[in-house]
Amino acid sequence: MSTCCISGLARNCKKKKKLTPAMTWIGLLQGVGILLIASQTNLRVESREIDVPFPPARPTTLNLPAICSQGQGRPRYPESFFPRSGAGHFRRRAKAINRLESWYAHCCCLDTEDRDAAVLCCTRQAWKQALGQFCIEEFGTMTAHYECCRKQGDERWTCFDSELPNPDYLATPGYIAPTMPVEPDFAFDPIAC
Repeated sequence: MSTCCISGLARNCKKKKKLTPAMTWIGLLQGVGILLIASQTNLRVESREIDVPFPPARPTTLNLPAICSQGQGRPRYPESFFPRSGAGHFRRRAKAINRLESWYAHCCCLDTEDRDAAVLCCTRQAWKQALGQFCIEEFGTMTAHYECCRKQGDERWTCFDSELPNPDYLATPGYIAPTMPVEPDFAFDPIAC
């Protein structure tokens, strides 16, 4: 029987407890999105695949109408979407998507003289700020960092705008986004347009 932290994978755990091999596997497998259900007589595995399509596409004149009109049809990721532990890189991606969708909603409500140009500029600023914040959060972890975050300047943004899972920002059929809190810390700067 091995000794490991109650959480299964915590590094600086002070309280240690002897776990059975089955309990150890439960902690390890939860980190990769697999839920184990144990009873005295059997051990059953249920898999729930975690998927957070990433990265989001750079806003353009072509995808802007969908960004603004189909926002409620694109996935959001509340905490309940994830297993109790693990999946940190998916959590950071989800946080970036949630933040970005919140900021897009702000941009799409702009009421200015040259609305289309202002909304496009605003969504581009939101995209860069959300992905920039994502990279800051990536570098705050001890795991491998997202490839694009290791790049600088325009090279970073070009990287993020490649291999896109949903370049047109199309809605997921039949999906309605849950109510999510408004993400703070975005201020559109029309002077930068």
